[in-house]
Amino acid sequence: MKAQRDVWGDTVAEIGLTDPSIVLVDGDLANSTKADRFAREFPDRFIEVGIAEQNMVGIAFGLSTLGYRPWLSTFAVFLTHRALDPIRMLVSQTGANVRLAGAYSGLLNGSSGKTHQDVEDLAIMRAMPNMTVLAPADEVEAAAVTRWASDHEGPVYVRIARDAVRQVLPHDYTFRLGEAVTLRADGDIVLVSTGVQSSRVVEAADLLAAAGIRARVVHLPTIKPLNEASLLDSLKGASLLITVEEHTVIGGLGGAVCEVLGNYPTSPRVVRLGLDDQWSESGPDDFLLDKYGLSAQRVAEQVRSAVTTHEAAIASSGAATREEGIR
Repeated sequence: MKAQRDVWGDTVAEIGLTDPSIVLVDGDLANSTKADRFAREFPDRFIEVGIAEQNMVGIAFGLSTLGYRPWLSTFAVFLTHRALDPIRMLVSQTGANVRLAGAYSGLLNGSSGKTHQDVEDLAIMRAMPNMTVLAPADEVEAAAVTRWASDHEGPVYVRIARDAVRQVLPHDYTFRLGEAVTLRADGDIVLVSTGVQSSRVVEAADLLAAAGIRARVVHLPTIKPLNEASLLDSLKGASLLITVEEHTVIGGLGGAVCEVLGNYPTSPRVVRLGLDDQWSESGPDDFLLDKYGLSAQRVAEQVRSAVTTHEAAIASSGAATREEGIR
């Protein structure tokens, strides 16, 4: 397994060999984000601004007006919080050709602690007009998304995880903007996830299968813009839909899915799993995943509970219907 940050660093450096317009602007974290690999290959196209994230965005915007195709590299929390105003004013409002690589996203960022965790980034970035928001599942998709974003015209935010996860996509995978990717095809219980959480959800589906519960797994690498037709097609036949995200349940993946399904009165019941309107805390990775219900085991447990509740509701609804018929 290879971590997404390693894949991103290697891929941007690889792209730099054939595209001289690619430049990289870093916020004093190149050895952590792996932007240092680009710096070693192309020192004349690498700009280290230090701990000055707002200035970093301004520099990238200026470079974009000169025909360069800048990548910004720092921790996600510093982009979506500390540098939010210049991203909004200079990048989003102008539609600038700037790529934002939000490394160390989500809960799992080593020993950096809760101050460096970012579980609000998807909600913040997808609310911005003109902004494309991507969250790759594994090393294969991280490379594919990085190549796609490097070619794309306009603002892009890419959510990049620190640690490696189980690979869930084939090596010949092709990323298509907005499209849903079905990772497990069986079952009318549908689990929808994004980013590296999709790998843990696949593992949860395996645990559920061993317990006799068939669960379909749908991965959404694009948070914005969603291909509505692709999403709906992936959910055909669903009786219960459960979204799972390493993010707050407010405004992220679950919110995006519900916004689409709200237009369809026959949509399945939706349960959203993630951080339930609370701040995260510092701690080891396994502890945090268990605490917030995001480990494979905890996801499987919550799905089993949701299925039981759903079946009870159906049974109760059926009894009420029969009683209405008797009257």
